[in-house]
Amino acid sequence: MGPRPAEEPRLDKVSLVIPAMNEATNIAWVLGQLPSCVDEVVLVDGHSRDATVMIAQTVRPDIHVVEQSGTGKGDALREGFLAATGDHIVMIDADGSMAPDEIPHYLHFLDNGYDFVKGSRFMGGGGSRDITRLRRSGNRVLVGMVNRMHDTVLTDLCYGYVAFHRRCLPYLDLTRPGFEVETSLTVSALRAGFRIAEVPSLEMPRRHGHSNLHVVRDGTRVLRTLLREHDRGPSGRAVQQLRRFVHHRDRPPAVTSGPTAPDPVGT
Repeated sequence: MGPRPAEEPRLDKVSLVIPAMNEATNIAWVLGQLPSCVDEVVLVDGHSRDATVMIAQTVRPDIHVVEQSGTGKGDALREGFLAATGDHIVMIDADGSMAPDEIPHYLHFLDNGYDFVKGSRFMGGGGSRDITRLRRSGNRVLVGMVNRMHDTVLTDLCYGYVAFHRRCLPYLDLTRPGFEVETSLTVSALRAGFRIAEVPSLEMPRRHGHSNLHVVRDGTRVLRTLLREHDRGPSGRAVQQLRRFVHHRDRPPAVTSGPTAPDPVGT
């Protein structure tokens, strides 16, 4: 890689939110790579059983540590966003899979008229050294659904490197508790009519340890999020019919002592 571009002087405060659970072997590297444009770091600790918090406070004494009250990545991000005080909010993973020196690229678009900026591994200049064939195929299907549902041209969906203006928070769906929150944030930004930019990003393998991501389980939760949230127009009606079909198929057969009860899903 060539030399990093010089960072422009900033007037807006930048908050970086990092959800972490048992990332003691990775958090020092992440914090040590942060560019000077980051003014505030909010670490949301998800009940770590190792020295994640102690190491983070040693590397960055000014770090704001939030003890997560619930569980899941979505819950952690919600608490981190609410604790952040910056005008611009950036979210990044604690495992070293996302390069902190890409943050100025996200801020550039926020400073030039965009409301919501997301990283993409599948546009020119982006890439992944970690993604499996199954994850790549699943992402392609899911991003295709979102593009068709919302008449847009995104290239990546299930990637959690995101930045947005603080004023966008009231319009973003922060109710999803798990990894599907990344999809929910993008979909709610689309529905709010935000001006969205994608920037190329290189995903690296996590530096140490094992990922908490479960491809099939979390992919299914993302799919359910898309089906649940899309209910507008002809395509929305088609999606809701599919949702009702899946819901009806998965329900156990009703046990009745009299005449067959009406199906509440079909009414």
